[in-house]
Amino acid sequence: MKDEWRTIKGGLFDAVAKADVGDNVGRLLEKGVDILAWADPFFPDPAIPAPVQKSMIEALETGLPAHYSMPIGMQELRKTITSKVVRQTGLPLDPSRNVLVTPGSDSGLLFAMMPFLDRMDEVLVPDPSYPSNFLNPKLLGAIAVAVPLDVKNNYALDIQAFERACTPKTKMVVLTHPNNPTTTVFTKENLIELCKFIIRRNLILVCDQAFEDHIFDGHSFVAPATLEGMWERTVTVCSISKGLGLSGLRIGYIYAHEHIMDVLYGAAVNIIGASSTVSSIGAISALGQHDYLTALTERHEKRRSLAYEIFSSIPGVRMHKSESGILSWLDVSRLGSDSEVVAYLLEHANVLVNAGSAYGAQGKGHIRIVTSCIDDDLRAEAIFHKIAHALRALGEQKKLI
Repeated sequence: MKDEWRTIKGGLFDAVAKADVGDNVGRLLEKGVDILAWADPFFPDPAIPAPVQKSMIEALETGLPAHYSMPIGMQELRKTITSKVVRQTGLPLDPSRNVLVTPGSDSGLLFAMMPFLDRMDEVLVPDPSYPSNFLNPKLLGAIAVAVPLDVKNNYALDIQAFERACTPKTKMVVLTHPNNPTTTVFTKENLIELCKFIIRRNLILVCDQAFEDHIFDGHSFVAPATLEGMWERTVTVCSISKGLGLSGLRIGYIYAHEHIMDVLYGAAVNIIGASSTVSSIGAISALGQHDYLTALTERHEKRRSLAYEIFSSIPGVRMHKSESGILSWLDVSRLGSDSEVVAYLLEHANVLVNAGSAYGAQGKGHIRIVTSCIDDDLRAEAIFHKIAHALRALGEQKKLI
């Protein structure tokens, strides 16, 4: 077994607390634990819009979904994705040259890195960031180099820190934008400076835009691939799981310049296979539900505001109002370590949240809460109050109240 893989634990021989490893979630659900640690909108409740469900049922009744879709994705789905991306970005996408469908964006994120990384190459990753951004380079024999983001600067990208971290071995920057877990929507000016650095150092950018569809408070989302000099050196990875709340369909997509996409097209059948045919049909329908997407953003924003109102009033807890997506990011360092606080909430509130240290060294002392879990708004609010009550009790123990 490769050395890079030996440190990975799946819970069969050692205890693993992460919700997304092994059977952890199933066991916790059986115990009645409220799971606010899985970035799966409205989990575990039913969440497929009626028109999407209808399109999938009708397809199943024909029997055709028994067969493969194309390894690069169903043509109609690629056309639908292209229309969305062109409408939002103005990029010159051709569905037969620039778009590839993947079985979820996680597999797409790993696939996007594979053509560019040799053993011991270095990848610059903002910290805190999505855990896969650190793990994927390691799985490929490369090295993830953390570039700290400072909460005092609202987690903006520190270009001088990127310069200091860059070496002759650096080949790539991996950026989750908007950021997971901090929800930061990086400004156009900040992204331009990052892209100038990337061009100056002749690097590749892999940009994970899983949370691009739900932006709050007038923040402006800019796709880095649209910036000067970046189309030819950016691989953009997107998600229907987060954008349309359809995580179980396992549909993501990549778009890139054809000189990159030609390689990915050639390797797709060997590495990612083909996405589910019936899921692809559902995704085509979902991407056409523009009113649904607008309503979903409004709902996520309402949850975000409720969570901020409840959590920001807890003594000993600090947080910024989320700028995007379905997450809240809380500084609980005055209450204990992030793992201690997660364990306390599990024991005293019967709620599972994420330990911030899973998102990099800068995440220590923080917890991530998926605020758009649970479909019922009143039940979600009750769970938020359970969390707040438990954290206040912990604050009393720490003599913060």
